[in-house]
Amino acid sequence: MTFVRGLPMLQSLQEKSVVTIGSFDGVHIGHQAILQQVKEASQRLQIPSVAMTFDPQPREYFSAERAPARLMRLREKIDTLLELGVDRVVCLQFNRQLRNLSATDFVEQVLVRGLAVKHLIVGDDFHFGCDRSGDFAMLHQQGKLYGFEVQDTATVEADSRRVSSTLVREVVGQADFARAAQLLGRPFAISGVVGYGQQLGRKLGFPTANVQLNRFSAPLSGVFAVRVNIAGTLYCGAANVGLRPTVGDLVKPILEVHLLDFAGDLYGQRIAVEFLHKIRQEEKFTSVEALVATITGDVKKIRQWFLQAGI
Repeated sequence: MTFVRGLPMLQSLQEKSVVTIGSFDGVHIGHQAILQQVKEASQRLQIPSVAMTFDPQPREYFSAERAPARLMRLREKIDTLLELGVDRVVCLQFNRQLRNLSATDFVEQVLVRGLAVKHLIVGDDFHFGCDRSGDFAMLHQQGKLYGFEVQDTATVEADSRRVSSTLVREVVGQADFARAAQLLGRPFAISGVVGYGQQLGRKLGFPTANVQLNRFSAPLSGVFAVRVNIAGTLYCGAANVGLRPTVGDLVKPILEVHLLDFAGDLYGQRIAVEFLHKIRQEEKFTSVEALVATITGDVKKIRQWFLQAGI
């Protein structure tokens, strides 16, 4: 299982492959169904399976801060795709050069010369190339020209709705974490490396592990009961996702986690934060004292929630 960044790195592989293409944000059960088809074709043809994605995601390239919030970081996406059994994950930088490729040039340069595609699996609504001029029918024609097969994907539905990153984002934004887990096939979580901040939480009496999200928006905001995985050990905690309007002027949201009954240094460690229950929306308070009083109440509510939930 390997991760390849950029097409030039592919030239040395020179292996036929089974390929699927997408943003794969969240790697939900719809994506997982596609990946299962890819693995089955890979085993049948005895050639490697490849999932190709982009960074930034195309909508982020075109819309910047107006793009939908990511459900996961690039590293989380890559790790999840590889854990699901794909032989290779290929990530292309979505830039002006890639954006300006015509559909036929994308097939010839990316799929044929870059990925040596033998079998391609995409949705029948898949569009690609400059101005999204390429489609499923065009891929069939190009497949006949270059000698690769094209297969469409089965639609996965949940409660009569097509499973998509948009649906998962909607459910996560509503803090329906049980529903999100059904759509994702696993609990919704955010992972990242704990970094140094202004240590405001420590000064307020609630030390926090801070994870920079490095994105214009997050798929959820507010105060939550969370479970935190640190090197395989689980801890209960209280988390805030947002801009800290009372004590700061952040442009991008940050994840702050206060671990209950924990003492130790987490700087530089990778943690995974699983969201369980929303306590309240993020607020701006008139004073630091009012903020501290509310956080004290939040932690008490979260402890009670964990007790009632038997966690």
